[in-house]
Amino acid sequence: MAELQIKNLHVTAADKQILKGVDLHVRPGEFHALMGPNGSGKSTLANVIMGHPNYEVTEGEILFNGEDITEADPDERARAGLFMAFQYPVAIPGVTVAKYLRMVMNAHREGRGEPSISLKDFRKTVEAAMELTKVPKEFSSRYLNEGFSGGEKKRMEMLQLALTKPALAVLDETDSGLDIDALNTVAAAVNTVSQETGMGVLIITHYQRILHIVQPQFVHIMFEGRIVKEGGPELVAVLEEKGYGWIGEEVAAAAA
Repeated sequence: MAELQIKNLHVTAADKQILKGVDLHVRPGEFHALMGPNGSGKSTLANVIMGHPNYEVTEGEILFNGEDITEADPDERARAGLFMAFQYPVAIPGVTVAKYLRMVMNAHREGRGEPSISLKDFRKTVEAAMELTKVPKEFSSRYLNEGFSGGEKKRMEMLQLALTKPALAVLDETDSGLDIDALNTVAAAVNTVSQETGMGVLIITHYQRILHIVQPQFVHIMFEGRIVKEGGPELVAVLEEKGYGWIGEEVAAAAA
């Protein structure tokens, strides 16, 4: 199974430095949570991991399964087994859910040197994944995310996760705006795929509630472009009680 290593990562966007030396190591099967106040660089890190063109890596490297992917195109990263669930999934009018999912599955199969999936096997696989993610079968004929609620869009992301079974998933605030039922569905999909495949997970969130269901072994706190504190699940409880103010105070005291 693949692992993700981020070493001394510095990133700018529009000539503004956002990440200022990030180190992170996610091994197969591990659950990592990345938390921190707004503007600390969490979503930037997620986008850079997936190769978003609006961000420039000025120093450091990203290794996936031992290969340097710092300059790789997003589709290369996806084919290699990286997956990202977005905070705001976009709609694609004119492309049905079924057509999109089959295209995604075949792209991954092609990347592994496998033939295209048959229509029969595709239907069987998608129906099983839809049951896991509680996506109604009739969604297959709808246009991707068009007219979908926030919870439905997040379920669609988890449906893609269940079908592609990536080596590592980056979940960027997948829990934002979800009611408790949708939250449980998202968490169940992540847990099930990880248990089946050994998938590693990096979940970026502001909220502690999903972390009571997904239960990360490692928690990292980002502040002003750096990971300034790391620990286990106990850090989540501290943040629930104290918020983020003490993090800034600790960083200021250490710099004094």
